[in-house]
Amino acid sequence: MDNSRISQVIRKIKRASVHWKTPVVTQISWKKDPFRVLVSCILSLRTRDEVTDAASKRLFALADSPQKLASLKQDAIEKAIYPAAFYRNKAVTLSTLCRELMSRYGGAVPGTLEELLSFKGVGRKTANLTLVLGHGKPGVCVDTHVHRITNRWGYVAAKNPDATEMALRKNLPKKYWMEFNDLLVSFGQNCCKPISPLCSQCCVSDLCPKIGVGKHR
Repeated sequence: MDNSRISQVIRKIKRASVHWKTPVVTQISWKKDPFRVLVSCILSLRTRDEVTDAASKRLFALADSPQKLASLKQDAIEKAIYPAAFYRNKAVTLSTLCRELMSRYGGAVPGTLEELLSFKGVGRKTANLTLVLGHGKPGVCVDTHVHRITNRWGYVAAKNPDATEMALRKNLPKKYWMEFNDLLVSFGQNCCKPISPLCSQCCVSDLCPKIGVGKHR
């Protein structure tokens, strides 16, 4: 799949996406608060959307700023975000992150990829998504959905999400960077599933070579 087709694919997925539920972190970003985006993205790692949604709501009810969250005891954070995956580790990460935000940035969430990656527990996916949804800046956020789908399309040929990000930075027109993750997460959750994707219902099935796809519906 080349860029002449990727434009067509994105248009089709955008039309189909009006019928799909918006990803939780995107919904949280509607409040225009980079801190909420950063925290909810950390909570979302290896965690289903419905769990992330409930955990974020409980946590933000207790603490909706770095200063407030840094003042919480670890067990209070753990209780609020359970049963998010690795909730104990995430509680430590969030507590440490908030203390660093206070000491290094006065409680503000920095707006560059390099600064965000300097925090322990903040990987490239989280940093890029915070840039895009929290700061409205271009970024290429690659999670499992983006990695899986773009390789199925043959748009990239990469062994891991970081390699997929680098390939997309090189090949994907920059005008699509802001919306790409959002669209493909929705597409991956609703149609292009990890196992047995719904190819018979897919709006771009005729354009997809289905690389690596065995069983499908």
